[in-house]
Amino acid sequence: MRPLTGISLKLISVMLFITMSSLIKATAAHVPPGEAVFFRSFFAIPVILVWLTLRGDLRTGLKATSPLNHFWRGFVGTAAMGLSFAALGMLPLPEVTALGYAAPLLVVVFAAMFLNEQVGVVRIGAVALGLGGVLIVLAPRLTALSGPTVETVQAVGAMLALTGAICAALAQIYVRKLVQTEETSAIVFYFSVTSTVLSFLTIPFGWVMPTGPELGLLVLAGLLGGLGQIFLTSSYRFADASVVAPFDYASILFALGIGYFIFDEVPTRAMLTGASLVILAGILIIWRERQLGIRRNKARSARTPE
Repeated sequence: MRPLTGISLKLISVMLFITMSSLIKATAAHVPPGEAVFFRSFFAIPVILVWLTLRGDLRTGLKATSPLNHFWRGFVGTAAMGLSFAALGMLPLPEVTALGYAAPLLVVVFAAMFLNEQVGVVRIGAVALGLGGVLIVLAPRLTALSGPTVETVQAVGAMLALTGAICAALAQIYVRKLVQTEETSAIVFYFSVTSTVLSFLTIPFGWVMPTGPELGLLVLAGLLGGLGQIFLTSSYRFADASVVAPFDYASILFALGIGYFIFDEVPTRAMLTGASLVILAGILIIWRERQLGIRRNKARSARTPE
């Protein structure tokens, strides 16, 4: 294990994903979210194929033993991506990022509901704390539903971002099922393939011909998305998930910087307060997962005969 290498790779992946989101946001005024999903997914495929080839995992990465689960993981994951991209066109980048942090909290809830996982008091309390933070971020937007058009659009954007987080959490539940029978490389590859195909269903809702600069930004977003997935996957080869997972929340720092300097977005007090609570809750859940993992490993060792 090389934890510093794992943390470095995770931070690079976080930077790549936030940069990808900022590129999508830069085109959102003209390019529909479904079309953005296509570029994000399609142009990630060559990057992933090259990565699998270099690792010698191409054959493994193309093998799927649970095609239906791959489809449903791709379906809810594509919905999460599309909703998030739509929200980027309506809300500041840091706010969409903060609302996306609801996903790991909801994974705890959905794991208890659909996977029969036992959830203790610590994780229940952390989820409640985090959802309270989400409400703090949402509250100013929801009170503006009957206000001017701009405020109403932002309220809709907030709901889209939250719905996207719900879909992202459901996608993670499918991933937990898939890892029992599938290689990680296959999960990564078939998600990109599925989301590319599903994006075509949005053509009747109005695709456009991107301008030259927009086309360049969209293609770059896809390439960065593929690279981000590679760095993310690679980070877990060098460090435990509980070590690198908290660095997901570094994305809010990158989002604040990009939002302020590129999009002239000034974060509100409610957004910063709510995001802080959600991050604290997420770190508590990660810490608790680590403690439970240590206990399970000790229990297995105790049962193993000498």
